[in-house]
Parts: sequence; C-alpha cells; structure tokens
Amino acid sequence: MNETHIRKRLPEEISRRLQSLRVADGKAVAVLDASGLDEAARNRLETQALAAIQQTEGISEARVGLVADRVKRRMIAIASGKGGVGKSTLTANLAVALARMGHRTGVVDADIYGPSQPKLFANEGERPGVSGKKLTPIASAAGIPVLSVGHLVEPGRAVAWRGPMAGNALGQLIDADWGETDLLLADLPPGTGDVQLTMVQRHRPDGVVIVSTPQDLALIDAARAVQLFREVSVPVFGLVENMAGYACPHCGEISDPFGHGGAETAAQAMDIPFLGRIPLALDIRAASDAGTPPAAGEGAHADCFAAIAGQISDWLERNEG
Repeated sequence: MNETHIRKRLPEEISRRLQSLRVADGKAVAVLDASGLDEAARNRLETQALAAIQQTEGISEARVGLVADRVKRRMIAIASGKGGVGKSTLTANLAVALARMGHRTGVVDADIYGPSQPKLFANEGERPGVSGKKLTPIASAAGIPVLSVGHLVEPGRAVAWRGPMAGNALGQLIDADWGETDLLLADLPPGTGDVQLTMVQRHRPDGVVIVSTPQDLALIDAARAVQLFREVSVPVFGLVENMAGYACPHCGEISDPFGHGGAETAAQAMDIPFLGRIPLALDIRAASDAGTPPAAGEGAHADCFAAIAGQISDWLERNEG
C-alpha cells in the first residue's frame, strides 16, 4: 500500500487539506491543514481522516496531525492615569467600531480590581470555557469576544489579590484561546502600578491610547501614564478627551462641566496626537449600562467612536511589520 493509493481514497475535504502523507510498514502518518477551522471542526476533520485512512486495506495504524497558520495577534492598551474618566466605555466602543472596520477584535478586561466589561457587553454571570489548558472567551451580542476577571468571580464580589496574583490572572486572560481574533484591546486599570508594568513586561502591547477628561486633575494623571509608557518604549497612539461637553436634552445648550479643550492642549504639550472628543451624553451612559455599545449603531455618537477607531486602524496598517 503506497501514498498514492491512499490519497485517491480520501474524501474531497480531507484530500484538499492534506499537506503530507507517509506510509511505512503498514503505518500511515498524515498532516492536514486546519487553518480557519474552529475546535469542533478540527476535531471532526481529524476523526474523519483517521477513519478514512484506517479503513484502507493494508493499514494497521494511522496517525493524523493538524497544523494551522498562527494568527498574528496585535494588542492595544487603553489606559488612564485616573479612575472615573470613562476608559472602559471607550474600550468597549472602540472594539465594536474596529470590528465594523474589519478587524477581528476581542476585549481583555485587565482592570483586575474593577472589571466593567461584563456589564458593558451584557454577559455578566457567564463563565468562560476551557480549551486544553486555556480559557475560551465569552461571546457577546455585539460580536466581540470578551474575557474578564468579572467572568471568573461572582458578580459584585471584591477581588482582593496581591500584585503577583493579579499579574497571573491577567496572563491567563491574554494567553487564552482567542481563535481567529487578530486584535485585542486591553482595558487597563487606572494608574501606573503592577498591572501596567506586568502588561508591558510580559505581554508588550503594540501601543496605548490614553483617556482623560478635560479637567486639570485628570490631565496631570494622564501625563504620568504617558510618561510610564514612554519610559518602557510602548508607542502612545494619542489622547482622547472624554466627557467633553454636555448638551441639555431640553434646550440643546452645550455646557462643559469638566472644562473643554484641556486634553487637546495637553496632547500638544506632550507631543502626542489628539485623537478626538467623546461627549458627556445621557444616551451613551444608558446604552453602556444596558450592554448595547453606541458604536454598534448609527448617529453622531457612533461617529465619534468610529473616527477615533479609524485613526488606530490607520496606524496599525502603517505599522504592520
């Protein structure tokens, strides 16, 4: 029994994916290309190939190996020097906007002590699966796979972990079985502490977006975050001004509870791009609480997120190497 005879007997799907076949002393070893298949489809392909080869006369033992092109995955950190500036909401909406532009985007909720992504993507209380020794992300109605510490502990329960434990948890989230996802957004906790340093040292994002409100106190902390990422040579894509202007729902007049333009001025002073403004808007808050990111829809607010996502997408395309 030779390789040519076995090849002729294989079903078309298996034959098309067959990369190599060796036969010696009644033992056959086949290697199949499993690119683009999910776990269930890979298992089915392997089972069918084994059965087809084992049923061939003269074959006493068969082995099948599956190979696939490794997805080139990139990661962008979304960071702030200060809490309460809307970083998590921006992360969720940028993920949706980038996905609409064709990026296979997932979200890692790296805010270990204050996870928000399960709420923002309406999959609270769900638990990730396991593939081999790796976690598998949780799907969302927005089409974005998500992993968060919030999916590993009971909702509302405080996470009282020291630095090493938090770092290990972050590693499990990032190193999960993300499948065909080629772009991860990592929602970092506020500040410049252990989790940020672990991210840089172990997982090294391709770049970082800094989020701030226009007020001086938030911008002081944003400048510290910029300094941290510069010191460790992680590119800073730019600065986003969040909660920039509030339109009265009754008269339409615009007011600026947190000031206006501070982030753009600060970006110029730090010599980094100013990526745009997101307004302080009731419907953004309501949609976020409901787990329906506004970037998934149409209108002025979706356009704000899309404009920022477009600049990130352009940078990724310019720096593909």
